[in-house]
Amino acid sequence: MSALQRAHDGVLEQSSDPGIRELDDLAWLLDARWRIPGTGIRFGADAVAGLIPGIGDAATGLISAYIVLRAARHDVPKHVLARMVGNVVVDTVVGSVPVLGSVFDLFFKANRRNVRLLRQHLEKTGRPHAR
Repeated sequence: MSALQRAHDGVLEQSSDPGIRELDDLAWLLDARWRIPGTGIRFGADAVAGLIPGIGDAATGLISAYIVLRAARHDVPKHVLARMVGNVVVDTVVGSVPVLGSVFDLFFKANRRNVRLLRQHLEKTGRPHAR
């Protein structure tokens, strides 16, 4: 599915900035890649990897930390970075609970939240690539 299809699917808005699109794609892969048939519930690699005890959530937590690191390079204020880190910590800790953690991952979607926070920051600062 292309980014344009995802945008039409209501999953993501397109960004003109390749760096933001890359983070959108990564967040989409982790949080919303697939849909449970017959429902509007989307899930991604984070929920699937969470089924692997111990390793899965740690691995996706590292990828989520990469998104926060990339956001920090866009001069995101510390209080917003703290929210992003909190989202990753909650997702990793609660997501590590066997089975229930994967159910939590279906609904929490920390990576999409963090990309949304980054976009909001870029829009507030008037950066042209925020959309």
